[in-house]
Amino acid sequence: MNCKKLTALLLALALAFALAACGGPAANSTEAPSDVPSEAPTEAPSEAPTEAPSEDVHVEQAVPRLAVLSGPTGIGAAKMLSVPDENEQSYDYVIEADNSALVAGLTGPEPAYDIATMASNMAVNLYNKTEGGVKIIALGTLGVLHILESGGGTSINSVADLAGKTVWSAGQGANPEYILRHLLEKSGVADQVTVQFADASEIQAKLLTGEIECAMLPVPAATAAIAKSEGQVRDAVDVTEAWNELDGGSLVMTAVVVRTEFLETCPDAVAAFLKDYKASIDYVTGNVDEAAQMVADLGITPSAGIAKAAIPQCHLTFIAGADMKPAISGYFETLNAMDPTSIGGKLPDDAIYYVP
Repeated sequence: MNCKKLTALLLALALAFALAACGGPAANSTEAPSDVPSEAPTEAPSEAPTEAPSEDVHVEQAVPRLAVLSGPTGIGAAKMLSVPDENEQSYDYVIEADNSALVAGLTGPEPAYDIATMASNMAVNLYNKTEGGVKIIALGTLGVLHILESGGGTSINSVADLAGKTVWSAGQGANPEYILRHLLEKSGVADQVTVQFADASEIQAKLLTGEIECAMLPVPAATAAIAKSEGQVRDAVDVTEAWNELDGGSLVMTAVVVRTEFLETCPDAVAAFLKDYKASIDYVTGNVDEAAQMVADLGITPSAGIAKAAIPQCHLTFIAGADMKPAISGYFETLNAMDPTSIGGKLPDDAIYYVP
């Protein structure tokens, strides 16, 4: 008798003895299922049978490919990107420098990203141009812009004080451009101000040398310029405060979008992301010292000190579900009235907002 048949016979005899002794299979037994035949098979399996999975066994789910826009949105996501705990996913992520890279990564026949944080006007623009190919699943920051004055000057204290000056700004074609132009119009000085666009790093350098008098930058770029200037660059105007005074509506600058196809295919993964993103924002705002080091390690700021100064100025928030439309729809209406092309030619319908 070969080894396999001998093994099978021994197993069958042991099972028969156990059944006789207990009057049937024991409760919750994992040795054999209740419908095991009384006769052993002609050959035993080469490996012992595995236990049936219990109801609470972890099932792998898709992990979103994440793209984070460097700046305040990257700061808010720092915890989830750096040290996820046992309740969080680990993310395959990229930190991008501008919105155009995010748009490219979300579109096309083989998109590189599933979820991305981006300028709120770009989110609605992308929604309109892809005919619903993305949805907004959360809002991440309020206003983060500041108008800076260089050379130790103190003449700029309001948007109206920009009359006759050249204002340098990052963010052409995105929120900063439209916010600045709207405030200049509201202040009655739009025709008296020249706006010059450049990369944030170039603007920082020009501010520090005194080559330019004033500029508008987001944090943490604005924070870094002030910190490096040794008192020669000051925060002249908090643009969020100016917006609230002149416009009266909310200023929401960051939206988190998901590809609609991914949302429909992997809703659990999106729900897990939203939980992690909220937890990350809560951690960053509540643990500034620890979060500042994470932000610096990710390369979002040049140092933990600058990150620590920037975090309170980022106006980090987490708004999701039915709360999104009332928070941001007024801003979209302002953009549409000023320049419809800034949001893709029209106001979005309510389907842009993902409400579970």
